[in-house]
Amino acid sequence: QVQLVEAGGGLVQAGGSLRLSCAASGHTFSTYAWFRQAPGKEREFVTAIKWSDARPYYADSVKGRFTISRDNAQNTVYLEMNSLKPEDTAVYYCAADQSSWLTTEEIRLMVTYGYWGQGTQVTVSS
Repeated sequence: QVQLVEAGGGLVQAGGSLRLSCAASGHTFSTYAWFRQAPGKEREFVTAIKWSDARPYYADSVKGRFTISRDNAQNTVYLEMNSLKPEDTAVYYCAADQSSWLTTEEIRLMVTYGYWGQGTQVTVSS
């Protein structure tokens, strides 16, 4: 059974850091992504990484503060979040897809991803 399990959320003060992890069991996907959903808002793209070459993609709102990485041996993707802001508060979801040839646009779309984790809460206090 394929599962994506997130961990690492929590409460942090503005300016602080958190690291999220997404462990995939049952399959190694071609592309992994993080999306987030704040209360009353739509789910939005945060970052993604291609498993083959570790090429990252970032939303403008997190560029320079967030870093996505992967651990081949652990089949795990990490999201290092630094300089956190209150507006980063959201439930963060890990997503994965098996397609090898996604365009830059497709990588940023929710509909691209067929597998999702349960989400982990990140709260940044001011």
